[in-house]
Amino acid sequence: MIEIREYNANDEKLQAILRRGSDIDSDVRAAVEKIIAGVRARGDAALCEFSEKFDGVKLTPEKIRVAPEEFEEAQGKVAEDFLTAVALARVNIRRFHEYQRRAAYVHDDGDGVRLSKRVLPLKKVGVCCPAKSAPLFSSMLMNVIPAQVAGVDEIYAVVPPRADGTVDPHILVTAKLLGIDAVFRVGGAHAVAALAYGTKAIPAVDKIAGPGNAYVTMAKRLVFGACGIDSLAGPSELVIIADGLAKAKYVAADLMSQLEHGSGWEVGVVFTTSRDLAAGIKIEVERQLQKLERKDKIIHALEKYGAIYLCEDLSDGMDASNLIAPEHLEIIAVDEDELLADVENAGAVFLGPFSAEPVGDYFAGTNHVLPTGGAARFSSSLSVYDFVKDISVIEYSAERLQRAGRHIVRMAEIEGLTAHANAIRVRLEDL
Repeated sequence: MIEIREYNANDEKLQAILRRGSDIDSDVRAAVEKIIAGVRARGDAALCEFSEKFDGVKLTPEKIRVAPEEFEEAQGKVAEDFLTAVALARVNIRRFHEYQRRAAYVHDDGDGVRLSKRVLPLKKVGVCCPAKSAPLFSSMLMNVIPAQVAGVDEIYAVVPPRADGTVDPHILVTAKLLGIDAVFRVGGAHAVAALAYGTKAIPAVDKIAGPGNAYVTMAKRLVFGACGIDSLAGPSELVIIADGLAKAKYVAADLMSQLEHGSGWEVGVVFTTSRDLAAGIKIEVERQLQKLERKDKIIHALEKYGAIYLCEDLSDGMDASNLIAPEHLEIIAVDEDELLADVENAGAVFLGPFSAEPVGDYFAGTNHVLPTGGAARFSSSLSVYDFVKDISVIEYSAERLQRAGRHIVRMAEIEGLTAHANAIRVRLEDL
């Protein structure tokens, strides 16, 4: 089920993990291109058609937007402890993201020259909230709250409907708590197309955020340019670096928490120096699996991209982790601070035995929208920065232009852009 392997930088399974996610499925691309073209050409009619085709739900254009009374009905369909948990999580997430506010600035450069930056929130943002295999209300929290902290004017959510045409009440209650402007009962690539280009029912937005399956990810890739996107999210990943004092049951539980998402491409790898811990993890995986609802999905992922590696030193595991650049990295070791100092590539790091990955997924306040597929080498978690833009303002003076103008002219001439040079020269002649 899960193998214990001697660490080797050229290990076959490790190399397969490093190559993950590099291909674009041409069939998926072709299918999504047709969906996008359909939505652009036929708007709401196409959304209704795709809803019936992909979700088995017959919609009319009037039913695309969730009605106010549905939010009220949802309130009575969720447990009180859920309401409490979501309210507390919202406070934690907002508090953490408040630290990310960006300020405008003005630099006085002398000679009457001022250089400045204006920082403005985006006007409209659309959030994809998956709900097919599970109602991921946590994704709504993580995508909407940073946008609200940034000051986005309008936030809309698209959610695939359930078989009976309704939207999961946990998602509707969360949307109401957050004060989202509207929720639309469409999902998949057609929802992304609607947000990008607009239909009569769904307004076009400036940026699309939120996860989804391969079709949603491909749609985001293809509509980029018509609007912005947050990232191209892939299957979940977890690397655990643990010494012999770590508890096998904790490591095994955390490992499987990221493999249950169900694509079959999730990554779950442990690096340890302890043979006893490795053996214990293997036993715990097999024992705990029996109690988990999605054990078949977990087993499939374990066989593909799951392994326990025995290392001579935990630094070997850290080197491998930096190459993998995982979405999540757990460090459970006595010298965790020293190991943390060597982390170069990871979406989020969880330190110590009680910082289980789901703490970050739901409650701590940090964002769980993280780079996958090795993208942690060059990108970061979703943040307030993703929902603002800055505008440079240049205010030059005659005095400064007299001093700098000849340099600008010369640079333009070297590039062969004589009209650029002329725009400066005509002013210098006047001065």
